Amino acid sequence: MADAELNRLAQAHRVATRYQDWRGRDTEVSDDTLKAVLTALGADVSTPTAVRDTLARLEEERRTRLLPPILFQRAGRPGAVRIPWGTRGADEVWLDMSTGGSVELHGTTVRTPEGLLKQYHLPAGTPEGWHRVRVRVRSQWREVTAPLLITPQRLEPPSRAWGLTTQLYSVRSKASWGMGDLHDLADLAAWSGKDLGAGFILVNPLHATEPVSPITPSPYSPMSRRFASPLYLRVEDVPEYGALPAKERKRFSAKTQAHQTLDRDTVWAAKREALEAVYAVPRSAGRQDAFEWYRHREGAPLMAFATWSALSEEHGADWRHWPAELRDADNPTVAYAAKRLADRVDFHAWLQWQLDEQLAQAQKVARDSGMPIGIVHDLAVGVHPGSADAWMYRPMFAPGMSVGAPPDEFNQRGQDWGQPPWHPERLAEAAYLPFRGMLAAALRHGGGLRLDHAMQVSRLWWVPEGGSPADGTYVSYDREAMLSTLVWEASQAGAVVVGEDLGTVEPDVRDDLADRGVLGTSLLWFERDALGEPRKPEVWREASLATVGTHDMPPITGVLHGDHVELRDRLNLLTRPAEEELAEHLEQLSDWLRVLYEEGMLTTPPEEILQAIQNESTAHDADVTAALHALLARTPARLLGISLADAVGERRTQNQPGTTDEYPNWRVPLADANGDPVFLEDLPDLPRLREALAPFISPHP
Repeated sequence: MADAELNRLAQAHRVATRYQDWRGRDTEVSDDTLKAVLTALGADVSTPTAVRDTLARLEEERRTRLLPPILFQRAGRPGAVRIPWGTRGADEVWLDMSTGGSVELHGTTVRTPEGLLKQYHLPAGTPEGWHRVRVRVRSQWREVTAPLLITPQRLEPPSRAWGLTTQLYSVRSKASWGMGDLHDLADLAAWSGKDLGAGFILVNPLHATEPVSPITPSPYSPMSRRFASPLYLRVEDVPEYGALPAKERKRFSAKTQAHQTLDRDTVWAAKREALEAVYAVPRSAGRQDAFEWYRHREGAPLMAFATWSALSEEHGADWRHWPAELRDADNPTVAYAAKRLADRVDFHAWLQWQLDEQLAQAQKVARDSGMPIGIVHDLAVGVHPGSADAWMYRPMFAPGMSVGAPPDEFNQRGQDWGQPPWHPERLAEAAYLPFRGMLAAALRHGGGLRLDHAMQVSRLWWVPEGGSPADGTYVSYDREAMLSTLVWEASQAGAVVVGEDLGTVEPDVRDDLADRGVLGTSLLWFERDALGEPRKPEVWREASLATVGTHDMPPITGVLHGDHVELRDRLNLLTRPAEEELAEHLEQLSDWLRVLYEEGMLTTPPEEILQAIQNESTAHDADVTAALHALLARTPARLLGISLADAVGERRTQNQPGTTDEYPNWRVPLADANGDPVFLEDLPDLPRLREALAPFISPHP
C-alpha cells in the first residue's frame, strides 16, 4: 500500500514511476529515486504516513484551487476559464484586458471527473497578449487573480534557407584576441550572406561565463542563460575605445597578437584589463543616457547578475562556497555588499550593455547582407549549479538534483550534465517570469533560436545527487505553458525556433512542437527508417533544420575515419569491444555511401571508398562531404545547416560527451584537413569550402 501511495504522489507531481528505455524496454523507477525526487520537489516522504498525508493535502489543494498560477489560451480557438464550483466557488469572474477595460465573464456548470466546475468563456476576438483574470469570492472577502496569455496559434514557418553552423569561439580572425568574437560573427555573416547567399548563421550559446578564472569552457554549462559572455566583446568596437590615449591603444593592440590558442582565461585577462580602461573613459551625455536606458530596461535581473559578478571577484564564481549570508540573493547583507562594490557592479552592468550593442550590430549586419533570418542563437538546457542564475533564482531550482539523459545508443552510460533543473511548480507560481526573461533576451538580437534538448519544454531526466545517470527518472513540466511562453516570445521577435529533438523523445512531443510552428532537427547520421535503412532524402521532415552532424560528433571527415569510435574507446566510454563498435560503424557508413552512389552524388563505388578509408587514405573525404551536402539539399527541410568545420575539412570534434578534461572539449580552434589553423580571413579563398558548399551556392538539384 505504501508503494502504491508513493507512486500516486509521484504521479501527482508528474514524476515518472516507469519509462521506456532506448531499446523500448519498460523500466521501473526505484523507490529510492522517487523519494529523492519528491523530496527535492518539497514533498514529505519520510514515512508511509507522511506520504499519505502529503498526497491527501495536495489533492485537496488542487481540487479547491480557484485559479492556477497562470492561464494560457491560443488565439482563434474557443477559450474558457474553468473554476471549481463548491462551497468556496466564485461569485464574480472578470477579465482585465491588456488593451484596457474589464469584461465580466459568465459561466455555465459542467461536470468533470474532478468534480463540478464552472466554465467561463472568453469574449470572441479577445486579442493576443497578456491579460488578467480576477475571481471574487464575496463570502470570504477575497479576490484571486492570475495572468492570462493568449498566444498565436503557431509561429509562421520560415522560407527555405541554408546557413552555416559554427562554434563562434573557434572562428578566429587575425584581429580577434585569441578566440572568435561578435565582430567576427558580423564579418562571417556579411561574407556568407552577401557572397554565398546564406540565410542564417547558427552559433553556439553565447551565455555568460565566470567573471574570474578558471572559466568553464563548455558553452552549455553557463553562469547565466539570460546574460551573455564578455569574452565575445571586440574591445575596439566599444565607442569609447577611440578616446584612449594612443599609447594605451597600442599596448592593448599588441595583446591581440599574443593569444592564438583557445585559452579563455588568458583571453579574459587581456580583455578585462582593456575593458576596464575603456570603462573609465568619460561618456558623452547621450551615451550615458543610453546606458541608463539599458539599465532601466533590464531592471532587477541585471543588477542581481552584476552583483553576483562583483561578489564572484571577491569570493570565487560559485556562490555555494561564499559566506553563508551571501548565498541568499535577498539577504540584506547582499544589498550592503552591492553598495560597497558599486563601481564593480556598475562595470559588469556596463559590460552587458556593450554586449547588447554588439549583438544588435551583428544581427543588423546579417540582415543587411541579405539574410532573411540572420543570427540564430542557441539556448542551453541549463546552468552551472554555482551560477548567477542558480543564485538569483534559487527557489526556482530543485535542490539535490541535476539534469541529464538516460542511457542511449550513443551514450550507453547515460549523461549527467550537473545542472539543477527548474522546479516545475515554483516556476509556474512565478508565472514563468525567469523563463520568459531568458527567452526575450535570447531573441532580442537574433532572427532565430535553437532550443538545446527541446524536451526541456515537456520533461527532463532528473538524476539524484550521488547517483548514476541510470538512477534517474523523468519529471514533466506543463508543456502547454512552456510552449505557449516560447511561441509568444518568438512571435514578438518575429523569429524562427528550432527544437533539438534528438535522442529519447516522447511520441507526441514532436507533434506538439510542429503544431506550434517549432521546427525539429533532422540529423543525417540518425535518419533511418523502421528497418534501420538510411531514409531517402525526399521523405525527411519538412518542418526541421537538417544537418549532417552535431558538435557532439566529429565533423564529416572524422566520422568517415571512425575517430569517434577510437576516441570513446581510448576514454573508456564504450560498453562493448571497439572492434564490434567499429564494424557496426563501417556497416552504417557503407549504407550511406551506397545511397549517395545510387542517387548519383558520388561517382566512386562505395567499396572503393571504404577500402581507401581502411587504408587511412583521405583521398575521397572532400567528395563525400560535398555529396552529403548535396543529399541535404534534396530534402524538403525548411532550414539546411552546414557546419563550417565540415566545409573546411576539420577532423576533430568540438565535444566528447561523458568527458570533462580528458579531451579538450570546446577548446578546439578551426583548422583544415591537415590540422593547420583556418582564420576568418582565409575562408573566401578556400577551394575545399567552395566545393563543400556547391549544392547551396549554385542551383539546387
